[in-house]
Amino acid sequence: MKNWRVNLIFGCFILFAAILIGRLAYVQIARGDYYKAWAQGLHNVNSEYRVPRGEIFLKNDESLAINKNFPYVFVSPLKIEDFEKTAETLSGILGLDKGLVLETIQQDNSFVPLKDKLTDEEVENVKKINLPGVYLNEEQGRYYPKEELASQVVGFLSAEGEGQYGLEEYYNSTLKAGEMGTDLVLTIDYNIQFESEKLLKSAKESLNIESGQIIVMEPSTGKVVALASFPSFNPNQYEEYAEKGYLDIFQNVATQKFFEPGSVFKPVTMAAALNEEKITPQTTYIDEGILKIDGWPIRNYDNRTYGEKTMTEVLEKSINTGAVFAQRQVGGETFLEYLDKLGIFSLSGIDLPESYSDNREVKNGRDINFATASFGQGIMMTPIQLVRAYCALVNGGRLVKPYIVEKITNSEKTTVIQPQLSEPIFSQKTSSQLAAMLISVVENGYAKSARIPGYYVAGKTGTAQVPFASININKSGYSDKTWQSFMGFAPAFNPRFVILVKLDNPNTKTAEYSAVPIFHDLAKYIIDYWQIPPDYQ
Repeated sequence: MKNWRVNLIFGCFILFAAILIGRLAYVQIARGDYYKAWAQGLHNVNSEYRVPRGEIFLKNDESLAINKNFPYVFVSPLKIEDFEKTAETLSGILGLDKGLVLETIQQDNSFVPLKDKLTDEEVENVKKINLPGVYLNEEQGRYYPKEELASQVVGFLSAEGEGQYGLEEYYNSTLKAGEMGTDLVLTIDYNIQFESEKLLKSAKESLNIESGQIIVMEPSTGKVVALASFPSFNPNQYEEYAEKGYLDIFQNVATQKFFEPGSVFKPVTMAAALNEEKITPQTTYIDEGILKIDGWPIRNYDNRTYGEKTMTEVLEKSINTGAVFAQRQVGGETFLEYLDKLGIFSLSGIDLPESYSDNREVKNGRDINFATASFGQGIMMTPIQLVRAYCALVNGGRLVKPYIVEKITNSEKTTVIQPQLSEPIFSQKTSSQLAAMLISVVENGYAKSARIPGYYVAGKTGTAQVPFASININKSGYSDKTWQSFMGFAPAFNPRFVILVKLDNPNTKTAEYSAVPIFHDLAKYIIDYWQIPPDYQ
């Protein structure tokens, strides 16, 4: 009996010792650095050391993502004298539930974090109470000083210190590299980005858009000058959006979501036909208002009939049957080859998370699919893919690789990103002919409000129906919603910029009254800002 009791006591001692040793091993080995750092924090020494993450700057040296020390409050339960009083006082200062605070501070631990990113007022109030076991310290975190500006471009840093969305995700390993961090300097111009976002916010008020995007790019290099989205979010408060289930707002629509471009795609079809010398700007055909292909009727907008028209007039009046005529002169196989060369079936290569549609229906080779694709319906792409294709239309035929980071720099070296251009897809003659046709669209067609005195402005409107599938309705066909857009560039014969204005379901019938005026205001702003010399007096 005596031996049984001794063995029991000895066994309990062994079990207790094993638990104690295991806990000490966990604290000192597995979590040793962590607790050492926080223990130092108890004595007001710098908190856990982290390699500084590289920072992100706009072209104008404006900070977009920086590192900043944030104050936080933590408690050492072993030193708290009155848990009830401490919980009540802290809950009032920090705006936290008293019961939750009480439960938290009663943990058997020497370090219990309570709240981070304190306001100045909270910091001062915590200092004033001077309660035993309650401490303030600082830790380094990510801060986005421009808040909502370019939020889908920059993304954010998760609580685990990993980049999520945008540049923070795409360049995550680069930003974490090196003892001093590696910084990114962008091609995005702060002023043009700000103006673009302001115009989209105004479109919400005046046109009640559901969302919208503006892309400004240098067609000769692929530099992205602005990449604006509405609605945007504040990366400093991303948790609030996530808690409410607003995860879609983090995605960059310009690079990750598909749309059918509508009539802004007609110049792509015309460029292919011009380049193959199957048409000229003066080639005529007779529009009878309806065209049947494989038994499917194709009609013009508002069921209009135009009679005999030139290819230039097809763009001016945005005639669907005229785009089909041009595509059929090229042929289905050659048409597909041009789409492939222009990057419609592949990633654009931009240094941001992106997606692309395989467009199986278009690739199937049916005449009706080629026909609808010729005027931008039944073919899907991202806005950045469309802008990239337009750059090739207007810069003499070379496909650019869009990029948003211009310099990667650290204490050792600076790498300047160089433009990447393909071999010519179109001839210079084709680019010049198309530019003249698109100038005529602005001067004589549905884009008159894009005109800027003294400058040759070129562009094309597009109003496309939104498929049910694109608004998460399990149904074939198209809804009553529209994508309204305008693709424009200036000065037309030596373009300094290409602009896409894309609006999601504005309360106007066509892009003539929605996207075109926005293009005009932004193009005029850029011309004045860059002091671009006029084409004529």
